[in-house]
Amino acid sequence: KPRQFKVLFHNDDYTTMELVVEILVRIFNKTETEATHIMLTVHHRGIGTAGVYSRDVAETKVVESTEVARSCGAPLKITMEPA
Repeated sequence: KPRQFKVLFHNDDYTTMELVVEILVRIFNKTETEATHIMLTVHHRGIGTAGVYSRDVAETKVVESTEVARSCGAPLKITMEPA
């Protein structure tokens, strides 16, 4: 079974909550409710898990999410680590 990786969103003082929710819905296929819950976790705890995926899928989601954030002028930090 392939190793799984968590995709993590990190809190910052510049990225809007709306953009975080939009990325979670658009790229991670979360519902509005799920996305809002993850966003609030990131906001209050400083970090939150967007999902757990195989390495290739996790890497792709990190890149796509980062590109969306940068295109909106946001410094959102998205990383991955072994689950």
